[in-house]
Amino acid sequence: MAPRGFPYENLQSFLDALEAAGELRRITVPVDPTLEISEVVTRTVRAGGPALLFERPTRGTMPIAINLFGTEKRMAMALGVESLDEVGDRIGAMLKPELPVGWSGIREGLGKVLQLKSLPPRKVKTAPCQEVVLKGDEVDLGLLPGLQVWPDDGGIFHNYGLTHTKHPETGKRNLGLYRLQQHSKNTLGMHWQIHKDSTAHHAVAERLGQRLPVAIAIGCDPVVSYAASAPLPSDIDEYLFAGFLRGERVEMVDCLTVPLQVPAEAQIILEGYLEPGERMPEGPFGDHTGFYTPVEPFPVLHIEAMTMRKKPIYHSIVTSKPPQEDHGLGKATERIFLPLLRMLIPDVVDYDLPAAGVFHNCAIVSIRKRYPKHAQKIMNAIWGAHLMSLTKLIVIVDEDCDVHDYNEVAFRAFGNVDYDRDLLLTQGPVDHLDHSSYQQFWGGKAGIDATRKLPSEGYSRGWPEEMAMSPEVKSLVDKRWKEYGI
Repeated sequence: MAPRGFPYENLQSFLDALEAAGELRRITVPVDPTLEISEVVTRTVRAGGPALLFERPTRGTMPIAINLFGTEKRMAMALGVESLDEVGDRIGAMLKPELPVGWSGIREGLGKVLQLKSLPPRKVKTAPCQEVVLKGDEVDLGLLPGLQVWPDDGGIFHNYGLTHTKHPETGKRNLGLYRLQQHSKNTLGMHWQIHKDSTAHHAVAERLGQRLPVAIAIGCDPVVSYAASAPLPSDIDEYLFAGFLRGERVEMVDCLTVPLQVPAEAQIILEGYLEPGERMPEGPFGDHTGFYTPVEPFPVLHIEAMTMRKKPIYHSIVTSKPPQEDHGLGKATERIFLPLLRMLIPDVVDYDLPAAGVFHNCAIVSIRKRYPKHAQKIMNAIWGAHLMSLTKLIVIVDEDCDVHDYNEVAFRAFGNVDYDRDLLLTQGPVDHLDHSSYQQFWGGKAGIDATRKLPSEGYSRGWPEEMAMSPEVKSLVDKRWKEYGI
């Protein structure tokens, strides 16, 4: 059942819903966006605390909303469901079993679901995000309370800017979530990682010798904010996906200075362009890996227009080693994309992407094992599945193992494995931010087969029975529990 008022029209209505549910706290005293807010947020997240609205940051001219998605409960509220599994169940119920398997099947299946159950964005002529318009010399990023999260960060960063680009040749839109370093009052460093679609758009523009128009939306409604982080196939429109999640169309408005559209209900819009061939040093930045990413050259956004609401709210996020707010976002993706992973690899029963592995470093997968080396087949299939190709460690367990019970998974992985036979080592692409690989962008990977071993796999000893108490005794103890006085 969706929360009352869903879908949320904008960030303000979501904050109202959080406050009504006791999930928001207002910070009314002045707090410094340089380091102090980061420490407050980190302590709050690790205590399982609420979303925060800093009403008087000491930099910028507007309040800061943060930790909106830091728990599974708030992430479910953001998507209008009681449980994150509900969204995946909706997708799974509509996927036809006769659809072709493989990555093309995922694109076709998800495309059909979105066409059937959602509406494309709706264009409007006027929008709240353009109530205030600043152009040229009026543009001033100092109006925004951008954060410096860690002491050795390279400066102020804007960490929840939804970046819009178009493919210069096909016109296909992309919506992505990337960190943005503030270089000056009107320039930003674009941290576009090598595997991202916006990077591909920029490469085409540079090949053609063209500027690439860019629009950044800050403070969107929670569904659009989530959709920007979702690992969708490149030919699936994020706003169509957002319409599916919301159950209604997203209103979009034309930008004033670039040929792009942005969410009409956003808080702040930055419009500009990238010059072909231009790079500036970006970083260091304390990232979700728990380490500083080094200084690297990245494209520079020149901002020509800055529009906003009359009373905007700035949205951001703190990055650090887990646990941190991105737990909710990653868990939503895990649950929503389960039926699509099953479509690609039908033998998958369930999977878990541990937050401690920053979601992409480790995957725990349960399967219905049917033949020799079945687990190794699943490992290789996962390494061929879109952005799951970045997974560094895959642990395969039998279907009777709860992949979300890390104690049970560890019991299987530690005790059910002969590492001489059950460990698969390979190489492949890794995340742009991975500091542990000896080369950037690729490195070693491992798969652990923690399933029960079959005679046909060369296991001749006879796999032992796992201990389990009889149902009769368990029922007896249940009935007598109070008598024991424990």
